[in-house]
Amino acid sequence: MTITLNAADWLDLFVRYLSLSLLAVGGAIGTAPEMHRYLVVDRHWLTESQFNGSIALAQAAPGPNVLFVALMGWNVGLNAGGGAAAGWRAYGLAGAGAVVTMLGMLLPSGVLTYTATRWAHRNRTRRSVRAFKAGMAPIVIGLLLVTGWLLTAAHDQPARDWRLWLLTAAATLVVWRTRLHLLWLIGAGALLGALGWV
Repeated sequence: MTITLNAADWLDLFVRYLSLSLLAVGGAIGTAPEMHRYLVVDRHWLTESQFNGSIALAQAAPGPNVLFVALMGWNVGLNAGGGAAAGWRAYGLAGAGAVVTMLGMLLPSGVLTYTATRWAHRNRTRRSVRAFKAGMAPIVIGLLLVTGWLLTAAHDQPARDWRLWLLTAAATLVVWRTRLHLLWLIGAGALLGALGWV
């Protein structure tokens, strides 16, 4: 996929991620539906497979899950450079895309988090602070459910989806009701996928 980005497009990408950063309640993954709308549906800067692959790779890799933001920026830059076969210029733009999206995502939320955390810690006994924390929990859960729905809808294999839903429900129950370490669940999911059961 080849796209053309001018300076205004790069600035728009940075500003979009600045604003998404402030909406990233519960983590950057909660803003994935808006990123999908912007990058895939509206701008056509990424394909469905690039978008889903960025999230899947970042979730599978060790480290923070916000890495999918860098991978999306990388893919946007790579597409702007003419693809992987285009050489060093494409990889330079890919690196610039990763930096632009990560700075946009981390800068405002980092400053806001640092400031708000210090304030909330000093005022943790206030009723309003406790109410705010309790009120944010359903919003975070809703954003995560929408993200899961978006990724599942892109899978589009109805004959096999029942297994994925069953696995998701079972993993949810195990996490909710036991203290089993998440790595065991990830390993079980990987084994089921390798065997072709999901």
